[in-house]
Amino acid sequence: MSTPVARPRRRALAGAFLAAALLAGCGGGDGLPEAQGQNWISGDGTVATTPPAERGEPVTFTGETVDGETIDLADLRGQVVLLNTWFAACGPCREEADDLQQVWEEYSGRNVQFVGINTYDTAAIAESFHRSFGVTYPSVLDADSGEAMLALRGVAPQATPTTIVLDTEGRVAARVSGPADASTFAGLLDDAGAAPAPDEPAVPAATGTAAPA
Repeated sequence: MSTPVARPRRRALAGAFLAAALLAGCGGGDGLPEAQGQNWISGDGTVATTPPAERGEPVTFTGETVDGETIDLADLRGQVVLLNTWFAACGPCREEADDLQQVWEEYSGRNVQFVGINTYDTAAIAESFHRSFGVTYPSVLDADSGEAMLALRGVAPQATPTTIVLDTEGRVAARVSGPADASTFAGLLDDAGAAPAPDEPAVPAATGTAAPA
């Protein structure tokens, strides 16, 4: 008479092999997990801007970057700051990575600072993403502390990616819920007070005050 122990053991072994196969297939050979489908809240690219007179208090948080440095938003006052939430397996985050890097290179030296906010990954995975997509601006690792996302509560929608543009006083000037392209990022930076390119005339930032009749 056969013993009933063998069948559960076969199921356990099969489960172990399945788990190993899933783990083996979760990466693309570059240290990154495969891009996910709709496993998170996605945005539709809606842009919302806030007139200067209606902007709230400055956004403040500190965080450790992928490179082990510390960023304190208070130290960036006087600059236009673009914050972008992301994680490595987020498909739309990958899609907009090149556009973000392109605009970062274009606006570097124009009183603008980019800061990524990684909401999920370890430092190793986030660093692999930076390397794979040629990202050269810093990203803070927020998975453990949640400090950055807490600071943006009530300001940023839950969609990933979300982009927040802060004016030179650290206040929210604009946000994009979902992925965006280079022209959108550039336009929001200009409107928030980015310095003009060397070959362009200066354009005053919006003040919210109507022109005299």
